[in-house]
Amino acid sequence: MADIKEIIAKVCPDAVFEENEKPFAVVPDKDWHKVAEALKQSGYDWLNAVVGEDWGDELGCIYYLTAADGSEVSVKVATADRENPMIHSVSDLWDCARLEEREVFDFFGIKFINHPDMRRLFLRNDWVGYPLRKDYDENPEINPVRLYHEQPDDVTVSYKEQADGTVKKEDVQIFSPEEFVVNIGPQHPATHGVLRFRTSLNGEEIKKIDLVCGYIHRGIEKLSEKLTYPQCIHFFDRQDYFSALMNEHCFCMCVEKALGIEVPRRAQVIRVMMDELSRIASHLLFFGTYCMDLGATTALFYGIRERETILDILEETCGARMSFNYDVIGGVREDLHPDFVQRVKDFIAIMPSRLKEYHTLVTGNVIFQNRLKGVGMLSREDAISYGVAGPSGRASGWACDVRKLKPYSIYKELDFEEVVMDGCDSFSRYLVRMKEIEQSLKILEQLVDNIPEGEYCAKVPKIIKLPAGHWFQEVEACRGVFGVYIDSKGDKTPYRLKINGTCLRLAGVVDHITRGTKIADLITIGGSMDYVVPDIDR
Repeated sequence: MADIKEIIAKVCPDAVFEENEKPFAVVPDKDWHKVAEALKQSGYDWLNAVVGEDWGDELGCIYYLTAADGSEVSVKVATADRENPMIHSVSDLWDCARLEEREVFDFFGIKFINHPDMRRLFLRNDWVGYPLRKDYDENPEINPVRLYHEQPDDVTVSYKEQADGTVKKEDVQIFSPEEFVVNIGPQHPATHGVLRFRTSLNGEEIKKIDLVCGYIHRGIEKLSEKLTYPQCIHFFDRQDYFSALMNEHCFCMCVEKALGIEVPRRAQVIRVMMDELSRIASHLLFFGTYCMDLGATTALFYGIRERETILDILEETCGARMSFNYDVIGGVREDLHPDFVQRVKDFIAIMPSRLKEYHTLVTGNVIFQNRLKGVGMLSREDAISYGVAGPSGRASGWACDVRKLKPYSIYKELDFEEVVMDGCDSFSRYLVRMKEIEQSLKILEQLVDNIPEGEYCAKVPKIIKLPAGHWFQEVEACRGVFGVYIDSKGDKTPYRLKINGTCLRLAGVVDHITRGTKIADLITIGGSMDYVVPDIDR
């Protein structure tokens, strides 16, 4: 890749470069869009994360970008205007920024110039204040508890930049009064949680979908600002709960990186084995519930059968089936159960025949294939633009597996293949997950007889304080890239904790890939993305 400083300085001489774990630039807002354009043209086409933050004297965002070879860069854009904060949107360059920037507006009140839809994303339209700002008034009388019966508006606003540089507020129509709009969710089994698709129809054909989130928003990022780092860990089980151990792993690695803690080899192997068992369990549940969504109820019992075996293995060591709280800063909480190795070996032995059963029962079924093939087409370019990583992105030919692209823990030492297909449809998204089960089994086979002796947790201070600075860590979770951003002021609590999952982007692309399809295909397409709502509504 070309030198980052050269790329940015060429279009923004005023850019300031700071020392950080990744190339980091501070860019004035007036030059931000030009810088973003230059970075994208230079190959940084994946917008990993948009992190909103209140630095006290400024409000703004840090944008994290990645290139195809794994090179990374982060750019800070801020404004000192706290009364009417505005920065330029990059939603015209990266489609995923449409929702990510709406989230920043929701919690920080930053208006994005030229963004097509400046509505709140999670909170009600009548919510007073912006909860993640440091000057937010937490008095409960200001925002009393209300039943969520607010009707979403059919008109939004956009702040358009004029030729003379001024910004004009304009109304933008979401649905016209004559459109026929139906609700899919929030209480609908095929939305896999309380998620709502406001769907405009022309007969049985989908014209447009408006995503409505926030029904179970729990404020994890805000709560974490008042908790110590060890106290934050349990939150990571309660987002994408099928990726609970991977999420914990990510947070702990971010803290360990900041503290310079070397995790014992035994703990690293245990973490990876737990992650891959979780990946298989998650994909098995996807198999069962996806088939059930499409009417093949029997498949659910097949997938649940093997998933239960994994949960039994995890429960013996972790003490829980789903909310594990097993990873800790420095390693893992407890050593492996004495039966762990043998039970993993037994599981590895039975899975090839069980996968064959799944394919005989479902994959080769002509009705199943007709429901999936050619349905929900997502090109590689659109997958990158919408940030649809994980199995769904790899089904569109995008090699985005963090275990290969930016290896962490011991993954660089392991022999496994990144499953990439180019079908770009719902059937490819299904097959990628089934094939990833095989690769996770391959990883477990390499490790199960090579778990080293030694400590399972490093010695860490009783009171953990991160040095002043900020860090960003990513892992390959079950549904895609999961990231954690921590900004520390040197205290025992994070100044800012940002949780960056993939599921908001998986749900956000549904509008794009369902337009022009039949309403029955919405269930097929939505299920193939495999999003989990608590990962969206943090």
